[in-house]
Amino acid sequence: NFDLKSSHVLPAMIRKFHDAKNNNHSDVNLWGTGNPMREFLFVDDLANAVVFTLENKLNSHIYNIGTGQDIRISDLAKKIQKIIGHKGKINWDKSKPDGTLRKLMDVSRMKSIGWVYSTDLDVGIEKTYAWFLQNINNYKQIKFNK
Repeated sequence: NFDLKSSHVLPAMIRKFHDAKNNNHSDVNLWGTGNPMREFLFVDDLANAVVFTLENKLNSHIYNIGTGQDIRISDLAKKIQKIIGHKGKINWDKSKPDGTLRKLMDVSRMKSIGWVYSTDLDVGIEKTYAWFLQNINNYKQIKFNK
């Protein structure tokens, strides 16, 4: 979901940097300070984890699926900006909330049974942006009726 009103951080940034690049590399305004840290998992890795859990006998009922690595939102923004080729400025709107300062999964239980993610964050962003470009005229935009 790349809708600017309802998407999450990574697709929202892809859309903002893409739109700004196509608008003479205009500035991109992002919420908060950029200091919070988040963990990101490529969708294919999640699908692989689900298949892994279905094909293997698990000793527990709850497993965290993730990378076990997080990144500062400001560093994520720079990665996305570079991948998209945006040359403008990033402005942080500190009047907007940061949200939870850190969200990181403990993936040790999945690692102990032999599953780990395989898609590097940069590669995942590149693949997601390529998909976005191929589907720019028909990607899902959620419209909420109020």
